Amino acid sequence: MKKLVVSLFIMLLILVACTSGDDSGVVAADNFDRKAMLENLADNIIIPSYQGFSMDMSDLTSEASKFITTPNEANLISLRSAWSKAYISWQSVGMFEIGKAEEFSYRNFMNVYPVSSVAIDANINSGSYDLSAVSKQDEQGFGALDYLLNGLADTDAEIVTFYTTNTNASNYITYLTDLTTRMDDLTKEVVLDWINGYRDTFVNNSGSSATSSLDKLVNDYIFHYEKHLRAGKVGIPAGVFTGNTASEKVEAFYKGDLSKTLFNANLDAMQNFFNGKHFSSNENGESFKTYLDYLVTLRGGKDIATLINNQFNVSRTTASGLNDNFSNQVRTNNVLMTETYNVLQKNVVFMKVDMLSSMSVRVDFVDADGD
Repeated sequence: MKKLVVSLFIMLLILVACTSGDDSGVVAADNFDRKAMLENLADNIIIPSYQGFSMDMSDLTSEASKFITTPNEANLISLRSAWSKAYISWQSVGMFEIGKAEEFSYRNFMNVYPVSSVAIDANINSGSYDLSAVSKQDEQGFGALDYLLNGLADTDAEIVTFYTTNTNASNYITYLTDLTTRMDDLTKEVVLDWINGYRDTFVNNSGSSATSSLDKLVNDYIFHYEKHLRAGKVGIPAGVFTGNTASEKVEAFYKGDLSKTLFNANLDAMQNFFNGKHFSSNENGESFKTYLDYLVTLRGGKDIATLINNQFNVSRTTASGLNDNFSNQVRTNNVLMTETYNVLQKNVVFMKVDMLSSMSVRVDFVDADGD
C-alpha cells in the first residue's frame, strides 16, 4: 500500500512538472500590425520616393528638350547634370518592383546595363525601332542615355556634332527624345497608379499569404539587393561568377566616375527602407526592422535587425575605399571589388535565411547569382 502511495505521489510530481514547466514549444501568436507597417512604407517612403524621382525625370526631359532645340556644349553639360541627378534619384525607387512597375517590367526598361551600343547605333541609323519590346531593354533607359551623352566621342565638342553636323543628326535627336519621353511616361504611369488606387490595394493586402503585400515586398527587396546591388553593381564586373573580370559591365560605364555614387545611393536607400526611414527626413516608422524587433521580443533568438544594419555599415565602410570609377577599380585592383562583394554577400544570408525565416515568409525567386 505504501509503495502504491509513493508511486502515485511520484507520478503526480511528474505531471505537475510537465504542466508548469517551460512551454517554449508553444509558438506565440504574431500580432504585429502589418497594415501599419505597409502604410508607413507606402505613404512615407515608396510614394514620396517615386514622386521625387518623377520630378527629376521631368527635369531630365526638360533639359533634353533644351539640348535638342539648341545642341551646344553648355546645354550638353546641363543635360548630363540632369541625367546624373535623375540616375542617383533612381537608386531610391529601383527596388520597388511591385504593382504597375512589376506589370510592365519598369526596372528593366529603365536601367538595364551594359547597353548594346551596336544595337543603339543600328536603331539610330535605321530610324526604326520599338522601345516597348522586351528585346530592346538594353537599348534604352539610363544606360542608353549614358552612351548618347558620354560615350559617342572623347570630347563634348565632338559629341555635340552627332546632334548637329552628323549625317544622321536628326535621327540622333529623335532617339534621344524618344528615350527621355518614354522614361518620363513610364515613371508617371507608375506614380499615378500608386496614387490612384494601388496604394490602398497594397496597404489592405496585409495578410500573411504568399500573395500578401509584405511577402511580395520583402522578396522583391531581397531580390533587388542580391541581383541588382550585390551582383549587378559589384559582383558581375568583378568577375565573381565567371572568374573573368568585366570592367565594361559597370553601371554608368561611359560616364565613368558615377558608378560609386550610384552604388552608395542604392545602398543607403536599401538600408533606409529596411529601417522605415521617411523620405527626405530622419523620422522612422514601422518597418522590416521594427517587425524583426517585435519578433525577437515575442520569441527570443538572434537580433536579426542589428545584424543586418551592422552588415550594411560594414559594406559601406568597405566600399569607401573603392575608386569613384568602378571600371578603373576592376582594372587596377579588383581585390577591393571582390572584398566589397563578400561583405555584401553576408547580408544576403541574414536577409534571405534569417529574416525570411523569422517573418515566416517563403522565398519566391531563384538565386540571383549573375546573369
